[in-house]
Amino acid sequence: MPQSTSGTAETSEPGNASNARMIRIFDTTLRDGEQSPGASMNLVEKLEVAQALADLGVDIIEAGFPIASPGDFEAVKQIAQTVRGTTICGLARCNDKDIDAAWEAVKYAPQARIHVFLATSAIHREFKLRMTTDEIVERAIAGVRRAANYCDDVEFSPEDACRTEHDFLCRVVEAAIDAGATTINVPDTVGYITAKEIFNVFSMLRERVPNIDKAVLSTHCHDDLGMAVSNSLAAVEAGAGQIECTINGIGERAGNAALEEVVMALKTRRDFYHCDTRIDTRRLVPVSRLVSKMTGIQVQRNKAIVGRNAFAHESGIHQDGMLKERSTYEIMSPDDVGVAKTDLVLGKHSGRAALADRAKTLGYTLSSEQLQTVFDQFKRLADKKKDIYDGDIVALIQQQISGSVEQEWALVDYEVTSGTARTPRVRVTLKQGDREFTEEVEQGDGPIDAAFWAVEKMTGIELVCKDFRVRSATLGRDAIGEVNLEVEHKGKSYRGVGASTDSVESTILAMLNAINRIVAKDK
Repeated sequence: MPQSTSGTAETSEPGNASNARMIRIFDTTLRDGEQSPGASMNLVEKLEVAQALADLGVDIIEAGFPIASPGDFEAVKQIAQTVRGTTICGLARCNDKDIDAAWEAVKYAPQARIHVFLATSAIHREFKLRMTTDEIVERAIAGVRRAANYCDDVEFSPEDACRTEHDFLCRVVEAAIDAGATTINVPDTVGYITAKEIFNVFSMLRERVPNIDKAVLSTHCHDDLGMAVSNSLAAVEAGAGQIECTINGIGERAGNAALEEVVMALKTRRDFYHCDTRIDTRRLVPVSRLVSKMTGIQVQRNKAIVGRNAFAHESGIHQDGMLKERSTYEIMSPDDVGVAKTDLVLGKHSGRAALADRAKTLGYTLSSEQLQTVFDQFKRLADKKKDIYDGDIVALIQQQISGSVEQEWALVDYEVTSGTARTPRVRVTLKQGDREFTEEVEQGDGPIDAAFWAVEKMTGIELVCKDFRVRSATLGRDAIGEVNLEVEHKGKSYRGVGASTDSVESTILAMLNAINRIVAKDK
């Protein structure tokens, strides 16, 4: 469970070797992370990620920004109602409507937090808020007090704190704590600060704010200059007791500090930081893959901790050293972060229990209905393929979860004819409710383009394809082909995912997934 809100235990002198400090991990994948362009998730996907974060051991899950939309409100509410073992947090600006909505969404959680924020830097005061320093202090106090009337766990963030004048920052922080804030977050909102500077900011706050011991200091760093993780760790050195981060470092612009990186840095260099977290690091890779699948944002191969190359060695010198002694070139064990030594685990004779267990290991928690659907698809796939890999299972699960959006349109059948010197022809049959529609087109640059034309004609929804990615879910010529689309409709971006051993079918399924999201959004 999350640590006490007392600032004393959390902000003891860094570097004390006798007792490791417990650092809270505040995950904002579902709020800041979801603000990445094209990364929005539906309700079922958010619930899946929230449960995975709770199983990972995250102390606080920032589940969303309830006032932002009815969908955001409902997602935060359902997460608060269903996810246990962690604090559920809702974000709010310092105004009554935001704070009231945040409380209405998170109040169902046994451990609830309201996170209020208000910009404080000179540039934000002048150009965004058009408020004086006195007005900002008054607004901050009023916002924190209103939140504190609802729950005991209140976090206050002076937005753009790292570009705020120190005297004014101290004044706002002191006032927020007096008003009832139990956590003070110091965000580097634009990813501008350096490690030395953020260390000095946190040290300054601990020295100059007289009531700082009544709150936990938190750090929230963006990665615009590639320094989010190093800055977060520097803040911990200076006494921060909470790190705000996201899985895979996703987030607005260049993203946030990556949870897996800050956690493994603290664990691997415990001799230096003298800090611990509650994170079950063996679940890092499964959760990373889950979030990647849900958002459609792929992790680069050389990404620290969770990238495919993180534990790969090609250099002959490195391979020789590894064979003699692993620690010559590896500072972490693959087992520590959940990298499996083998991928092939299931076959057509495997049962539901084995599939459920493997899904759990891969970071998914399936309902009985979802498990049955995935199991049926697994059996059909097993008749086509000799070997079933983890990637195949992940693709089937992801298709089921992504398909959980209301199925306005579904694929019944398709056939395609294409060749080097001929115009492609595609015939697609779709189902809408109880009715079936068939469209045959002979146009486009290839079978994929032809499929786009046919689906657009039948559904009446025009799509602008902004990104189209096809990848093999596993090894071999019979691997599942996974298609991730980012399309634009009426100026808004939507994501679609489809998986099949047939790449054209995968594309049509991904298109329909995106179209169903558009229809659901319109409704």
